[in-house]
Amino acid sequence: MGQNIKKKTLKKKIIIFMPSIEGGGVEKNLFIVTNHLATKIKNLYLISISKKYKKKFHKSVNFITLNSNFWDNFGRKMKYILSIFLLIKLFLKDRKVIVFAFQANIYCVIVCKIFFVKVITRSNTAPIGWSNNILKRFLFKFFLNLSDKIIVNSVEFKKNLKKELSLESDCIYNPLNFSEIIKKSKSKSKKIFTNNKLKILNIGRLTNQKDQITILKALNIIKKKINFEMIIVGRGILKEELLNFIRLNNLTKKVKIMDFVENPFPLIKQSDLFILSSKYEGLPNVLLEALVLKKFIISSNCRTGPKEILINGKGGLLFKIGNYTQLAKQIIYFNKNKATCKKLLKKSTKALYRFDYKTNLEKYFQLVKSIDAKSQEY
Repeated sequence: MGQNIKKKTLKKKIIIFMPSIEGGGVEKNLFIVTNHLATKIKNLYLISISKKYKKKFHKSVNFITLNSNFWDNFGRKMKYILSIFLLIKLFLKDRKVIVFAFQANIYCVIVCKIFFVKVITRSNTAPIGWSNNILKRFLFKFFLNLSDKIIVNSVEFKKNLKKELSLESDCIYNPLNFSEIIKKSKSKSKKIFTNNKLKILNIGRLTNQKDQITILKALNIIKKKINFEMIIVGRGILKEELLNFIRLNNLTKKVKIMDFVENPFPLIKQSDLFILSSKYEGLPNVLLEALVLKKFIISSNCRTGPKEILINGKGGLLFKIGNYTQLAKQIIYFNKNKATCKKLLKKSTKALYRFDYKTNLEKYFQLVKSIDAKSQEY
């Protein structure tokens, strides 16, 4: 079905650049966008060192990688270097290409401009953490400005780039496949929560960015006030630190950490409340997915995305980054005022039309097509 659709033959080959595929929200968008473009464009290529995810892509995508699986065990930086090598190798044979970078944007832009190749960059998370570093700020602004087009995934992100770095960008929201999320949520899954308890869920890498320690501190405050159970799903370098906090504060019967799962939707479906505690984001997919499954959200008011998704707090509750006392109060509020919170949830779910699957995927295709139309032969 759909195989008879005539694909566009663009002037140039399209190269998707994603050195390290790790299974998070960025990757979900990579799979969706790449596979959609594969149904529209004849000459579509993907450069990545992560061979184990090859089956996630449409069979017509030309996967450019290294022969050995050995390199798949290395970290991001090594994969960046190896992918840049593959990109240069490709340019030496053919420069009639347009590169679409999903990762390692600055490295990719530098190489593309050396070879006079047009490049689209997609920024996934807000540029926070280096904003007070003058050198990093200058380098980011200078090289990203060399992109032929910058794509961001939230309006707030777009405004931040304009205000802080004077960079123009196009906002394309993450394409949200409602039917697929609902379908996958019905898959058979082990029951992870106990009945008659407030079921709280968090999904994300166990890193400083995701800041799950703030959730644990909030739960420590309310552990004697509410009968709850918390599941944190993810893997990362802070796992032991989080487990130590759980043990030291007698939360072992209330809080569990589960490893990353390919299909988190049955887990979201089982929960009552989803909490995001990130210090920064781009547009957190997991919040959109929770809303599709009609779960109430409490989120940090981080840049960027949560405020936009939750309609400035009219469609969910927002707390200041790291403010665990405020978060504790909001969990108690949700537990006591579920009827009121249900009305807030209804507002945010009604606003999900902004993330329509077909509309946003078509924007990606039209953008690539426009760059191709303007491209010059070098």
